[in-house]
Amino acid sequence: MHEYPRLASSCASFTLGSLKEVEDRIVEELQTSGATRLVVGLQMINLQRAITACGMFSMFEAYLQDFLECVDGFKEANEILTSHGHAQMAGTFRDYQSAINVLKHGRGASYDRLLGKMDELPFKLKTEDNYIEGDVSAISTLIEVNDIFVLQCADIIEHVYEKLRMEKYGY
Repeated sequence: MHEYPRLASSCASFTLGSLKEVEDRIVEELQTSGATRLVVGLQMINLQRAITACGMFSMFEAYLQDFLECVDGFKEANEILTSHGHAQMAGTFRDYQSAINVLKHGRGASYDRLLGKMDELPFKLKTEDNYIEGDVSAISTLIEVNDIFVLQCADIIEHVYEKLRMEKYGY
């Protein structure tokens, strides 16, 4: 099997491309119809984006546990990155881990952590103050999950893996 991080990135691009085709057809139909099935279709597409991001990170954690031969793959990865001079990448990786936790669990410690640094994040955290009224495609998440977010998740997974591989094997 090819390395998971590269496969995950390809899967994310494939999934997003497929979703975009369906989304474009729905948006075109919405020009002449306001059928509920079309609105539900847009919401399903956004939910699939969130599921894709969560799934990529969950499977990456399992991959890290095997690759790093440890019990807590994320914790071990962050420690390796930080101890080898990649603290900024470790911080970004933790931000995405927190975002995925927020998608999976809602408000809590991860949301509060991100809220404290909301202006520094490479993705959008939703609050009562920045909720967009009238977006029929919106789903109830505290992270704005769009194509960019999903691709950024795939990108950080791949970059973290490359650094860890370099530290472990020297290439």
